[in-house]
Amino acid sequence: MTRKRKTDGEKETISRSAASAEDSSAQSSKYDCLKLSHQLCFPLYAVSKEIIRRYKPLLEALDLTYTQYIAMMVMWEARELNVKELGRCLYLDSGTLTPVLKKLEHKGYITRRRSKVDERNLIVAVTEKGMELREQALSVPAEMSCALPLTHEETMTLYKILHKMLDTMEGDGQGGGQA
Repeated sequence: MTRKRKTDGEKETISRSAASAEDSSAQSSKYDCLKLSHQLCFPLYAVSKEIIRRYKPLLEALDLTYTQYIAMMVMWEARELNVKELGRCLYLDSGTLTPVLKKLEHKGYITRRRSKVDERNLIVAVTEKGMELREQALSVPAEMSCALPLTHEETMTLYKILHKMLDTMEGDGQGGGQA
């Protein structure tokens, strides 16, 4: 078999192709950080959305949204606190929290009143009807734990990691939780 020698033009084309492949490879690695598959935020976002979706039918039976539910969870525990404290517990600002509290008040689950000590503070208190709702909500955590594909140990590990992140982010002055 006779080998054909490459012409200068063919050599130049091959050389440009190799350089182009190297540039493409360099460009690819340069932009790898922008791939969705390399982002921690995306699976957190997607899982959060999926978990809230799974809560929806359970909470519809209680006539609550997810945000109303977590607000009531804090209220069942605290019984009474100011809006800023509630916002810190939920990592929600007052602009997000105010309509939630208005709806919960309209449903009769909480009351809102100005503090007698400092009228700038709005105090939220759970009502008797709100405490009765807690009885109806007792099955929600157990039903949700069955809906998640994690062992108890995995759940606790994830919980610790997420709270470590929240605590760190809150402490750096750039996190949420400021009402």
